[in-house]
Amino acid sequence: MNTAEEMLKEKDAQIISVSPDQTVMEAVQVMAKHRIGVVLVEKDGDLIGILSERDFLRSSADNQFEPSRAKVGDYMSAPLKYAPHDAELPALQEMFLGLYVRHLPIKKGDRFIGMLSIGDVLRADLLDKDRHIKELKKMASWQYYDNWGWDRKKRSK
Repeated sequence: MNTAEEMLKEKDAQIISVSPDQTVMEAVQVMAKHRIGVVLVEKDGDLIGILSERDFLRSSADNQFEPSRAKVGDYMSAPLKYAPHDAELPALQEMFLGLYVRHLPIKKGDRFIGMLSIGDVLRADLLDKDRHIKELKKMASWQYYDNWGWDRKKRSK
């Protein structure tokens, strides 16, 4: 799992989107239904923004905010930030940190193929480190030490 596209193969890559003309409440209901923390905003077949739990929370601090009337297009984050499908793990980590986002759509060619979260990237990083540690343990076993001909019993006295 070194690239964004490979990471997407490990999860449901379905893209969930709403229209900028839908209400924020409708978007929140879509997020709840799919058990996700973010929806993409789509207009005329193009993804133009993203609405996250964080956007909703910030908006709800405004006394004038009414989720059942507020339009997604007025509260979404735009322009849409995304990562290319061939972005490797270190580049993705840098993007999440540098852009200060929790979700990144993944684009291949002229279409979006899925969404990665910071948790997906953290998981891929931990799995990669675990694999590397296991490889190192195989290389650095006591098997070589035992074959040096030393008698450990004599040396411990």
